[in-house]
Amino acid sequence: MAVKMIATNKRAHRNYEISETHEAGIALRGSEVKSLRESKVQISDAYARFESGQLWLISLHIAPYTRASSHVRYDPTRKRKLLMHRAELDRLFSKTEQDHLVLVPMALYFKENRAKLEIGLGRGKKTVDKRQDIAKRDADREARRELASRNRG
Repeated sequence: MAVKMIATNKRAHRNYEISETHEAGIALRGSEVKSLRESKVQISDAYARFESGQLWLISLHIAPYTRASSHVRYDPTRKRKLLMHRAELDRLFSKTEQDHLVLVPMALYFKENRAKLEIGLGRGKKTVDKRQDIAKRDADREARRELASRNRG
């Protein structure tokens, strides 16, 4: 299974506590797929939401394909339907409603020539949590640096 990464959401782990991830297909138009192959996409502002029993990806910006026909009107941030099995959709819907969790796009990639989106189920972090993560990361970095300097000499 060859996976070609298109875009990742680097802000997702910083702003959310991700508990689990799921893979979903995306319903796209032809010119959007061509733009994705050129990696002309912005995933950081996107989010997923349930509307009338369907899962939709909102605010994913896919730039217009440069060589596409000019007479076709194109909305780069249109709603795109996410494709998952009904049982998975029902389970995600119940978790988001009961536990007040959000669906965050984590990564966009091609898997066997199909565009896939990795969705994270998580809870938003508070500012205090973000500061603790930064402090922990700095402490780990210092510890690794100290160990490396001791091993050298």
